[in-house]
Amino acid sequence: MAHETDAEDAGEPRESKLAFRDWHFSVDQEGIGWAIFDREGQSANALGTRPLQELGEIIDWAEEGARRRTMCGLVILSGKEKGFIVGADINEFESFESEAQVIDRLRLVLSLFDRIERLPIPVVAGIHGVCVGGGFELVLACHYRIATRDEGTRVGFPEVKLGIFPGWHGTARSIRQAGPVSAMQAMLTGSMISATRARAMGFVDELVASRGALRWAARKAVLKKRKSKPAGLAQQLLTRWPARALLAKRMRDETKKKAREAHYPAPFRLIDLFEQHGGDLDALKAAETRYFAPLLISEQSRNLRRVFKLSELLKAQAPKDLKWKPLRVHVIGAGTMGADIAGWCVASGMEVTLQDLSAEVIDKGIKAQGKLFARKFKTKAQRAAAKARLIADPTGAGASRADVIIEAIVERLDIKQKLFADLETRIKPGAVLATNTSSLEIEAIAAPLKDPGRLIGIHFFNPVAQMPLVEVVRGAQSHEEDVTKGAAFITAIGKFPLVAKSVPGFLVNRILAPYMMQAMARLEKGEEKEKIDEAARTFGMPMGPIELADAVGLDVCAHVGRILGLSPEGSLLQRLVEAGKLGKKTGEGFYVWKDGRAEKAEKSYAAADLEKLGRELVEPIISEAERALDEGVVASADLVDAGVVFGTGFAPFRGGPLHYKASEQAVAAAPEQRNAAE
Repeated sequence: MAHETDAEDAGEPRESKLAFRDWHFSVDQEGIGWAIFDREGQSANALGTRPLQELGEIIDWAEEGARRRTMCGLVILSGKEKGFIVGADINEFESFESEAQVIDRLRLVLSLFDRIERLPIPVVAGIHGVCVGGGFELVLACHYRIATRDEGTRVGFPEVKLGIFPGWHGTARSIRQAGPVSAMQAMLTGSMISATRARAMGFVDELVASRGALRWAARKAVLKKRKSKPAGLAQQLLTRWPARALLAKRMRDETKKKAREAHYPAPFRLIDLFEQHGGDLDALKAAETRYFAPLLISEQSRNLRRVFKLSELLKAQAPKDLKWKPLRVHVIGAGTMGADIAGWCVASGMEVTLQDLSAEVIDKGIKAQGKLFARKFKTKAQRAAAKARLIADPTGAGASRADVIIEAIVERLDIKQKLFADLETRIKPGAVLATNTSSLEIEAIAAPLKDPGRLIGIHFFNPVAQMPLVEVVRGAQSHEEDVTKGAAFITAIGKFPLVAKSVPGFLVNRILAPYMMQAMARLEKGEEKEKIDEAARTFGMPMGPIELADAVGLDVCAHVGRILGLSPEGSLLQRLVEAGKLGKKTGEGFYVWKDGRAEKAEKSYAAADLEKLGRELVEPIISEAERALDEGVVASADLVDAGVVFGTGFAPFRGGPLHYKASEQAVAAAPEQRNAAE
């Protein structure tokens, strides 16, 4: 660290600065310290070792400045244009091998945050953009928090998605500010919270219109010595016994509906922590570290952190420096899939024209997006604007203006070929031309085109709004530029792109189909469907394969099975399809469905049997994943794992099928290696 000026004279008003790599710090002539976090060489601010060390030096300066009365306040801002702090640097988590190591590291950060909280001068955080995890814990240690009303400004605790919970005393400070109900809900769900809602909850004290207004508002807060107020008495009473015990029970019951403790222990340990120590915030702080440390080094957390990195790997398939920006989309086919694709693009801020032969089908498809818009947009004006961006286009005039054209019509090669031959003559240069086919070869569809390389696959999964993955399919002749644009489009609508080769089933259906078909074969041999599904959930799948088949549609399953040569003649699946029993959408398939739920017989099974069966059920997923990797369907083993986790729901806490197999082999080999060493 270098002192650019040395203010030896305590009464001298001139500006003072410190030079760092990740922070810009100066003290202005009013005595306000400005700490601007701008991590060197990174697009986002994460609190790693060096940024925390440098922040510690800033706090040293602030403590001395407060003592000598050369500083009257400290303001923490971000130097990044689109974000505040994305949390701790999770790459550094991988070096921890023991609870003792975790605890030693935590002590340093906890001491730093406590020093910030104890500063005798006002400490103000000015938040613009994403402020989550450790970043949110840092601002909660500040005395006053100001945020922009910008749509991109969000706060939250996503740690539970990484198999942990806030470990920098965020548990106690969030409960202090928002009360136990709001704070625990934020930590248990990991959901993002808008600035307006955060203000109402007590996490944020003041809102300003824009990033440009933050400095002035922060200056004013320092000079007026503003300080955040904790949650009111009514909220504080909920931390006392027996209210706390009742609240913890309710939280535990709700959490059990969403996750199994053996698979995702973090939310359950957080509830235990609150139940045992939530009545005394100092005791809660002290206990937080003991509950947190074993979670951070657990296998579940390691694998969930891996899955987070896999999501970053998927996003990295779309280069950030691409100048092409999709603004207009034209969707052809207003059935369920096409209309839902159109609706999602609109919800992502784009203008969409929706084409179909039937004006009635278009109208129905547009109306069906009302539920999505109601969830995505909070105000009437926003919903009205969204509806205005979804335009009925029975003649297809919008295709010529669109940046992306997506076909989602009937799976017939001749009809698709005719459509694309016509589109090629009308679309603008540089537009992405894509098919949402799930079964036809990209090369065959593109054959009649003058430039077959223009066509790519953009394969969405149903339901569009819920499935995070979209396959971007590269045909043998597809231009790399169009594949790259396709991936960029998918990231622009908030989904994960997976670039895959044009082979039957691409990646996800190719891997998922054998798993489902072999489960159905077990059913035909006499295994109970309830046992099969419960075994899959015991392994960690979000839904059993038999129930999943019903939910997807048995006709769809049979169609994919035929493409991949996995659907034998005369099978139970085929007989159900021929009888019109297609699953959830018709009210009966393998299960009878009522009110959107499968009716299941109440049965119990031995835990050991379920564990064994669950591992056997996923063997086809692992085997097919290995074959897909060998054939180069996607570029790497990590991308195979990413596709299967985000495309099929393969147990995230196991890290992906290939990673899971490698981990199991490592565990099995460990005793032999120890014996050999001895």
